[in-house]
Amino acid sequence: MADLLLGRPVADAIKEDLARRVAVLAEKGITPRLAVIRLGEDPGDMAYERSILRNCEKLGCAAQSIALPRDIGQEALIAKIEEVNADPSIHGCLLLRPLPQHMDSAKVCDALAPEKDLDGMGCRALGALFAGRKDAFAPCTAQACLEMLKFYGIDPAGKRAAVVGRSLVIGRPAGQLLLQADATVTLCHSRTPDLPAVCREADILIVAVGRAGMIDREHTRPGQVILDVGVNSVDGKLCGDVRTEEAAGIAAAVSPVPGGVGAVTPSVLMAHLVEAAERAI
Repeated sequence: MADLLLGRPVADAIKEDLARRVAVLAEKGITPRLAVIRLGEDPGDMAYERSILRNCEKLGCAAQSIALPRDIGQEALIAKIEEVNADPSIHGCLLLRPLPQHMDSAKVCDALAPEKDLDGMGCRALGALFAGRKDAFAPCTAQACLEMLKFYGIDPAGKRAAVVGRSLVIGRPAGQLLLQADATVTLCHSRTPDLPAVCREADILIVAVGRAGMIDREHTRPGQVILDVGVNSVDGKLCGDVRTEEAAGIAAAVSPVPGGVGAVTPSVLMAHLVEAAERAI
């Protein structure tokens, strides 16, 4: 039976390290400050925002909510983002998405200063990631995958990795981070021929497509490590893109949904905030 790669121990280890770093910053009179920009009053957005604010408070960081109308104009939103960019007391910014349909999401995200773009939304942050530079931040969930591997002692160097899903939020950034960790990476998508065979070749398999139960025993082989990043609702219950019970009977290790990579993502956001504050000194 495969080992379950739980996210909670990973998140706790990250928070323990951050508490020490926040204390060092406090001795220098610096409190990491986060701005959360939210449009409208979507219950899911508001719940996520409250969770972020609680995490900041527990860690000793400061956070502020910038709540704007859902029907705000695009230029007005960009002007508010530019205010955040220009405020030296704010070290990082998180813009809650998805944005309203009347906006050009790419243009809005690109307005974020890369040094404050904690979730790697804009093209400047993503460009820095793909160029191998360390002056911007990767998307938090993609980074959480690498934090999971690191915590559980799984070194990607020299291993074959496959990422199923090519979004700019998870798939492509996760592939790039694996590449930077010296893995040989195959990025898979809907037109990949014989996807099960490609997945079976991988020592490390990351799945982020948003299709419940897409990956089953046919995609899995002994000795494999599988990180399931998909979050789906089926009959009112959360599940991932991987049929966990089937994969766990074959692979060496599997992350569950819920309780896996998603549990690490908020801590990565906090890590990016603290790092942004350290860089600003």
